[in-house]
Amino acid sequence: VLIPDGGLSAPTTAPPPASGIRVEAADIAVVVVYFVLVMAVGIWASVVGNRSTVGGYFLAGRSMTWWPIGASLMSSNVGSGLFIGLAGTGSAGGIAVGGFEWNASWVLVALGWLFVPVYISSGVLTLPEYLEKRFGGRRIRLCMSVLSIVLYIFTRISADMFSGALFIQFSLGWDLYLSAGILLVVTALYTIAGGLAAVMYTDALQTVIMVGGAFALMFMAFSEVGWYDGLVERYMSAVPSVTVANTTCHLPRSDAFHMFRDAVSGDLPWPGLVFGLTVLATWVWCMDQVIVQRSLSAKSLSHAKGGSVMGGYLKILPMFFIVMPGMISRALFPDEVACVDPAVCQDVCGVPVGCSNIAYPKLVTALMPAGLRGLMLAVILAALMSSLTSIFNSSSTLFTLDLYHKARPQASEMELMIVGRVFILVLVCLSLLWIPVVQLANSGQLFDYVQSVTSFLAPPITAVFLLAIFWQRANEQGAFWGLMTGLVVGIVRMVLEFSYSAPSCGEPDHRPDILRQVHYLYFALILFGLTCLVIVVVSLATKAMSQEDLHRLTWWTRHSREASDLPSSSPTVPEEAAPDPDIPRAPVWKKVLLRLCGLGGAAPVQTSVSSSELMSLWEVPIWRSVCNANAILLLVVNVFLWGYFA
Repeated sequence: VLIPDGGLSAPTTAPPPASGIRVEAADIAVVVVYFVLVMAVGIWASVVGNRSTVGGYFLAGRSMTWWPIGASLMSSNVGSGLFIGLAGTGSAGGIAVGGFEWNASWVLVALGWLFVPVYISSGVLTLPEYLEKRFGGRRIRLCMSVLSIVLYIFTRISADMFSGALFIQFSLGWDLYLSAGILLVVTALYTIAGGLAAVMYTDALQTVIMVGGAFALMFMAFSEVGWYDGLVERYMSAVPSVTVANTTCHLPRSDAFHMFRDAVSGDLPWPGLVFGLTVLATWVWCMDQVIVQRSLSAKSLSHAKGGSVMGGYLKILPMFFIVMPGMISRALFPDEVACVDPAVCQDVCGVPVGCSNIAYPKLVTALMPAGLRGLMLAVILAALMSSLTSIFNSSSTLFTLDLYHKARPQASEMELMIVGRVFILVLVCLSLLWIPVVQLANSGQLFDYVQSVTSFLAPPITAVFLLAIFWQRANEQGAFWGLMTGLVVGIVRMVLEFSYSAPSCGEPDHRPDILRQVHYLYFALILFGLTCLVIVVVSLATKAMSQEDLHRLTWWTRHSREASDLPSSSPTVPEEAAPDPDIPRAPVWKKVLLRLCGLGGAAPVQTSVSSSELMSLWEVPIWRSVCNANAILLLVVNVFLWGYFA
């Protein structure tokens, strides 16, 4: 099986040449207006939202309605890494990568109808907390929290920062690390200050900007090549003028316009795209704190379902406004976007392993006039900031509630709020250090890098959650050892992936067979099956959990009215002592700073949900029917698109 290149090349310090595009006043004005709007919405959400408590800061007080949830699901996932990565992989291999987006619609329906009801009924704030409640052991919660944070750093945060900085570097000629630093400062400001409410409302605004700007570029690009028929003709003849002798790596794939590709020779084999991808997508959409945290903030189950359906509709669009424009970029600029000679690629984008990552920014700088170019810069910034803020907030939630609070159960509300914000700064520094690795990985195809790393670490998580929710016989020993076995195998594959350099065009491939012949989507499926097998065998060989311990914690017991006998996984935060009138009051500057950060006047709350109303699964019948009808319509549209492009 042919797999996307996964090794590292020799590092290079030569920056890509400046794009030569002059930034005009209209572009700067559009970007300034964008920043003003985002900051205004962020400040408004910070002021009106309850951000001085754990529940208010991390779950927006569980008061969100369906439309900001749906918009935030979309923008949290479609970061700048997806714009750069999807377009780049589309330019290199065709439309099949769009299946990653269309697969999400099915899994989003599963999120709203199968997974969120269990999470709500169990009354948790984080998914590692759910595992502790479900199995009764703390070690699996600790492992899951650490693993989730590691996945965020290695894939989503660093990839989004790199792609956003790459776009700015290509458009404005700024240094890559200077661009990343500026983006992070602006992004961290309202994330640290406002909590989840600020993140979700700014996500809603950025989704509008993102979709509107991306569609504008899409229509201009299709007009340039003669619409879909013209794209097919010009893409299949898009060959760079400098090629490598006696190779075919410069030629477009013959199956570029087919979703389903050969199970053995395809770059995205159809069994992997259908089954292996579903394993990864189930983790991303149903078991990842970043996504599920949005659904847990819903004011009712119907609003969570409505948000899932809206997110599913929105995820249909990236095929048309990201993947196909990436292919158009190759058709228009084959010498740059489709370069295969290492020396040429080094001159074009500063990376010898390929320049497909510049497909989208190249299209923007070449086709869009002044003003609209600024709009697209704002689109990429919107994608970057919405994704990063979501990940920062969720990572902060995991670290504060699942790690720090377990180590210091006596920590006050104020202390937890401060720790959560400081951890965001730590994440920023760690992610910056990983950018050089992302820059050189996977033949310059950023999307393949993210998906391949995910396929090495996420399948064990998917197996643990699926069996925890749908198989009552699964116990803590089975879940823990299944997770550990899967992670060891996945980490071995990941180490091999980064230890062997992928061959350049025309060079023989001397990597081990597990890298050359086992596609990462097939590996994800194998790893998922292995983890499930270990969980089942160990669970059956050890003592079963009592039924009393499973109330409201599985799909089959979600409506139970009895309380679980397992110990509470999130003890009450101790109340702050009443202020002593004899102690001097804090200086004004300190009060202002605490108020800006949402730390002034914090009232003690519990870090777990105990209100029967918040844990209720009751729905208004008419809205339940509306959600069901829309879910069926979404799946019908999705099946039609898969069939049409298969």
